[in-house]
Amino acid sequence: MTYLQLVNAVLRRLRENEVTTAVGNADSYTKLIGDFVNDAKRIVEDAWDWSSLRTTFTVETQANVFSYALNGTGTASKTLDVVNDTSNAFMRQASSSWMNNAFLNQDAPTGAPTYYSWNGFDANGYLIADIFPIPDGVYALRFNMVDRTQPFTADATVLNVPSAPVIHYAVALASRERGDTGGTSSQELFAIADSTLADAIAMDAARFPSETTWTVC
Repeated sequence: MTYLQLVNAVLRRLRENEVTTAVGNADSYTKLIGDFVNDAKRIVEDAWDWSSLRTTFTVETQANVFSYALNGTGTASKTLDVVNDTSNAFMRQASSSWMNNAFLNQDAPTGAPTYYSWNGFDANGYLIADIFPIPDGVYALRFNMVDRTQPFTADATVLNVPSAPVIHYAVALASRERGDTGGTSSQELFAIADSTLADAIAMDAARFPSETTWTVC
């Protein structure tokens, strides 16, 4: 569903008229509903590592360059794993202190990267990854991430996670703010949203059974 469709789905459930836009010249109440849709979207996106949000960012290293920005990532991105595709090996995450010791307290070697560490964000808000050893050539590094989206600001922006829990959470938030639930309490509306979200997570989690089953290492 698009942002506009989500806003209208919430408005209908609140017995309000549908609108032709949720941005720009939209009235203040429609914009408020849009804020609740974005709040609900964040609740749902943060609740699980959705398959629809999983993507791979590829970085090609250069000789003697150890720091790289991952274009497209943001503050809500989560790392699943990192692979040195050229060397056919998983890379291990190192702590900041470990990397500082490797680079500052000794002569850093060059070679195939085997460690990575996050080192803040660049001017565009993209994650910066430091890698070790310092590359001695070109290596293709694959960062498998959960890339959660930024707040919607355009009518045509498409939601990637299940729409039902987003709609139900937005309705619950809007009903609580308005104080008029039409016979259904805000607590009940949040319970419906929680149940809808749990069902959606269960269906998506079935695609990744190893991630929800604890095993002894």
